[in-house]
Amino acid sequence: MALDRKAPNDLNAFWMPFTANRQFKKNPRMFVAAKDMHYTTSDGRQVLDGTAGLWCCNAGHCRPKITEAIQKQAAELDYAPAFQMGHPVAFELANRIIDIAPKGIEHVFYTNSGSESVETALKLAIAYHRAKGQASRTRLIGRERGYHGVNFGGISVGGIVNNRRHFGSLLSGVDHLPHTHLPDQNRWSKGQPEHGANLADDLERLVALHGAETIAAVIVEPVAGSTGVILPPKGYLERLRAITKKHGILLIFDEVITGFGRLGAPFAAQYFDVLPDMMTTAKGLTNGVIPMGAVLTTADVHDAFMDGPEHMIELFHGYTYSGNPIASAAGIATLETYREEGLFERAAEIAPYWQEALHSLRDSRHVIDVRNMGLIGAVELDPIAGEPTKRAFSAFLAAYDKNILIRTTGDIIAMSPPLMISRAQIDTLIGTLADVLAKLE
Repeated sequence: MALDRKAPNDLNAFWMPFTANRQFKKNPRMFVAAKDMHYTTSDGRQVLDGTAGLWCCNAGHCRPKITEAIQKQAAELDYAPAFQMGHPVAFELANRIIDIAPKGIEHVFYTNSGSESVETALKLAIAYHRAKGQASRTRLIGRERGYHGVNFGGISVGGIVNNRRHFGSLLSGVDHLPHTHLPDQNRWSKGQPEHGANLADDLERLVALHGAETIAAVIVEPVAGSTGVILPPKGYLERLRAITKKHGILLIFDEVITGFGRLGAPFAAQYFDVLPDMMTTAKGLTNGVIPMGAVLTTADVHDAFMDGPEHMIELFHGYTYSGNPIASAAGIATLETYREEGLFERAAEIAPYWQEALHSLRDSRHVIDVRNMGLIGAVELDPIAGEPTKRAFSAFLAAYDKNILIRTTGDIIAMSPPLMISRAQIDTLIGTLADVLAKLE
C-alpha cells in the first residue's frame, strides 16, 4: 500500500494533541518536508521555522550527521533492553551529556520525553528522602503558570489552568509558588526583569504552613516557556536555591526548553550560575528527531540509592525505551552537531540582534508587551474582549499564510527559532510578523 505523503485520504482517525481538531480538519496545514530553517508545505511553500518545531529542533531540520547516525544505528542494533542489560551508545551519550552539564551534575537517567522526565524527577525526589530516612518528605511544590508536561505528576505541580481543570483532583500534597509575571513593573523587559526576586520568599510561607519536614522538592522552569515566556527576575533563582538548601528541600530545574543552547549556554543552570539537585531534559537532546528525555542528577541524589546488596535493584523505575539505541545515536550526533557548528556560542552571539529585532515590535498594533532571553521571545497582545486567545490564534493563521511559523499560548506569541538562524532570517521572521500585526483585527 503506497503512502501519499502529501494528501492523506482521511483525517478522522488521528486525534491531534493540543489542537482545535475540528478547525484544523476543515482546513489542514500540512508539512511534508524540512531542511535547515524551513518546512515545506503540501502545496510547495517554504515556511520559516520561528519555533524550532516545538522548542526542540535547536540545530535545525534534517541535519546530515543526525540523519546518518540514525540510519547506521537502525541497521546495526535497533533495540536493546535497558533492564539488566546495556549497550555502549547509551553510556557514551550519558558521558557526553555530563561533559557539558554544570559542574556537580554527574548522572543521567533516561526517559522518553519531557513529561516522563518530570515524572521521574518527582519520583526520585520522594524516594531520595525516603532513602535518607526522611519518609515524611512527600510534598511537591510547583509554580503558578508552570508547565511540566502532561502526565499526572506534571500537571499536578504545573500551574496552567486548562491543563489541569479537566482531570480531577490530581496528586495530593502539592502546593504552588506565585508566578513571576509582573507586567505593571517589568513590561518591555530585555533579559531578566528588575522586579520580583522577593517572590521566591513565598517558599518560606509554604515551609511555615506545611513544615519543611514534609516537603520533598520544588520544581520550576528557569524560564517558563509554554505559558508565554515568563522570565526569572534578577536574583530570584539564587534566592530560591538558598531557601531550598536552608530547609533540605531538593530543587529541580525543568530544562526541557532551556536545555541544549536555548539561552546561549548548554543549560540554564550555567547561564544563571545556579546549581539545582536535578534537571529534567528532552527536546533538544535529540534535536526533536526521536523521542528521548533524561533526568540529570548530582552525585548526592544518585548515591542515596546505591545501598544494600549489590545484586538488588536500587530503583524500581524506568521505561521500555530508556536509552533506546537509535535515540542514543541521535543524541550523540546532535551533541556533535552543536559542538562542531558552535551553535551554543552562535546563539549567545546573535541574541542581542534577536532582542533588538523583537523589541522593534513594541509599537505594533495590539502589542502590550515584548520580552526576551537568549533565543526566546514573546509578543503579548491585548486580548479581544470576551474572546480570549482569538487574536493571537488569528495572528498564527495569518503568519502561516505568509510563510512563517510562530506559536501562540493564550494571547501571547512565542518564538524560539533554531540556533542556526541568521540575521537575515531574523529580519524576515520579525518583519513578516510586523506585517501580520499591522493587519490584525
